[in-house]
Amino acid sequence: MRLAAGVEYDGSAFFGWQRQRQSPTVQACVEQALSRVADHPIIVQCAGRTDTGVHAYCQVIHFDTQAVRSERSWVLGANTTLHPGISLIWLRLMDSQFHARFSAQRRRYRYRILNRWVRPAVDRGRVAWCRRPLDTDRMHAAAQALLGEHDFSSFRAVGCQARSPIRRVHAVAVDRVADEVIVDIEANAFVYHMVRNIAGSLMAIGRGEQRVDWLQHLLAIKDRNQAGATAPAEGLYFMAPSYPERFGLPINKRIDFPPDDRSTSS
Repeated sequence: MRLAAGVEYDGSAFFGWQRQRQSPTVQACVEQALSRVADHPIIVQCAGRTDTGVHAYCQVIHFDTQAVRSERSWVLGANTTLHPGISLIWLRLMDSQFHARFSAQRRRYRYRILNRWVRPAVDRGRVAWCRRPLDTDRMHAAAQALLGEHDFSSFRAVGCQARSPIRRVHAVAVDRVADEVIVDIEANAFVYHMVRNIAGSLMAIGRGEQRVDWLQHLLAIKDRNQAGATAPAEGLYFMAPSYPERFGLPINKRIDFPPDDRSTSS
């Protein structure tokens, strides 16, 4: 039996998603909690791995199990023992053709920048901080050069293990909400540190240090050394992947209350 689940987490306390020698990791915590509910070892696959300090609003996972539990029992049972920085937010029974990573058609990230001269306190660890004024109109105009299919070598970290730097960006926007600058980007997939490297270059444009057409130039030269600095991990959020409608996953929908397992009497 294959199950899919949505996972929300604050990445501040974790060494990224993937299980590794350093701990804690989000994957290891989720697997441990689900294994308790299933009463047998659980291994999960995710839609997109995140690095140390990166957050997620709706990471999607899948796992196989023979344990029969209701959605409510899986979610509440796992959340009872999960690290407080992680929550399962929904769970669905899937057919065996579903794969959290390979069935995903697109992935969306958001980068949050607190743009004021005073450092963050309440949002410390959850936003990047830029004390110099950022021109969001320049940043948004520059970002449109990313649309379409490109070689993203200029925004690809040295440790990237992807076979190809070619990716297709479907949407990108830069907006300001009060003191916060928000960069939203959706693509079929991302190379290692791609969003953080783009955000770092956009901030250089927003501060007036580079021309508006600089991203277009960087795409053309395919040289990571010529692009902007990698923006801090704490400003990055994995928003959600998208899947074909036939899978019926509750991406971007409100969290519905599942039926209560307890029987009721009239």
